Amino acid sequence: MFRMGLIILAGFSYGLLAAAGVFTVLVAVGLIPRFAGKTHTSKYVVLYEDMVVAGTIAGGIFSVFSDGWDMEAAFGAMGKLSPMLPQVWTAVGGILLVVFGLFCGMFIGCLALAIAEMLDSIPIFTRRIALRHGIGLAILSMAAGKVAGSLFYFINEFHRTVS
Repeated sequence: MFRMGLIILAGFSYGLLAAAGVFTVLVAVGLIPRFAGKTHTSKYVVLYEDMVVAGTIAGGIFSVFSDGWDMEAAFGAMGKLSPMLPQVWTAVGGILLVVFGLFCGMFIGCLALAIAEMLDSIPIFTRRIALRHGIGLAILSMAAGKVAGSLFYFINEFHRTVS
């Protein structure tokens, strides 16, 4: 019992440490205030920060306790209510998954660009290659490359080969 308590304490501590690292990066980069400034919604900065914390906590909980969900039993129970209900929920879930993926991708892309900007790598790189015009096109091309690579990865189902 004592050993299990130590394992739980260590896991919780490591989780807090990882979350602190994520929040430290977000604070150091200043991504949330930058988003609020660009969208002219600076009065909601505290709400945005709270939502980032809540999302991180929810993601941690879902990733740890996801094995306990029996989705087939839940869809089977819904199928008894109405035969069309599981198909409707599957379609709604697919749409929500696409929207969630789109927003996560935008957030990660903005975070990567903010880190690169914080390190002054974009201005240094553009001076080194003497790029005067077309910085937006270069960034758009990088984003298109990331999308193409992600599509290639998932269409070929490379994610299923990782165990």
